[in-house]
Amino acid sequence: MKLSVFTTASTVAAAMLIIAQPAAAQETEAPKALTVTGSIALVSDYRFRGVSQSDEELAVQGGFTVTHESGLYAGTWASNLAGWGAFGGSNSELDLFAGYKRPIGGATLDVGLTWYVYPGGASNTDFAEPYVKLSGTVGPVSVLGGFAYAPKQRALGNFSNTPFSRGQSDDNIYVWGDASVGIPRTPITAKAHVGYSDGNPGLGPNGTSVAPTGKYVDWLLGVDAVVGPLVLGVAYVDTDITSAESAYLLPNFSSTKDGGPIAGPQVVFSVLASF
Repeated sequence: MKLSVFTTASTVAAAMLIIAQPAAAQETEAPKALTVTGSIALVSDYRFRGVSQSDEELAVQGGFTVTHESGLYAGTWASNLAGWGAFGGSNSELDLFAGYKRPIGGATLDVGLTWYVYPGGASNTDFAEPYVKLSGTVGPVSVLGGFAYAPKQRALGNFSNTPFSRGQSDDNIYVWGDASVGIPRTPITAKAHVGYSDGNPGLGPNGTSVAPTGKYVDWLLGVDAVVGPLVLGVAYVDTDITSAESAYLLPNFSSTKDGGPIAGPQVVFSVLASF
């Protein structure tokens, strides 16, 4: 689930708790077997693993999750796309996901799969990515570690004009860590993220790739603030992808407005509402 890389799960949970408090005080019914949660957000730039998927423009994002008391869950998430992110010419991304969560000691294990769908785009662009996440707390800090592995599939093929790209399918690995901590006596949560991608270098069958330069690191530092029913966020996002490393991907791997980099440093703003 890609709720947004700019809003941590702990911040969303806090916002939902604040919103629900008046009703919860009068709640006497037993917990339901199924619960539905969701969100809608506006972000100044949709960055997926550090790379802009909206051509450095606004994106509207939203989704929902249905969770069973057993720990099973399923849901969907969507965003508009532009530029590099428009896999196969699609102007939208639809993620379908399902998984299972269970407590292990003082942590929570989450195992699932995301199917990335690009409606209206060319064929051979959709792909599946299983994941494993482990989350918990260390003192006042909420932490999460994740590992996602996309096996070899057509959408992750190598089709660029380089010696190592012969049209073969490839797999993709993404390892990441998140941390967040609430600032005492304020509605503010500080957050951090770092991730490592290792996958198909070059261009996929429709001019895009999950790991465009093969191997790279992305990171994020930011804060979220709960303001009434909203979560306001600001984050500094960057990668270690250099202009030289991405030169052979041009013009695909650049802004359509000015040809500038889409994996360089960027301050991203977000507004999110949960339900």
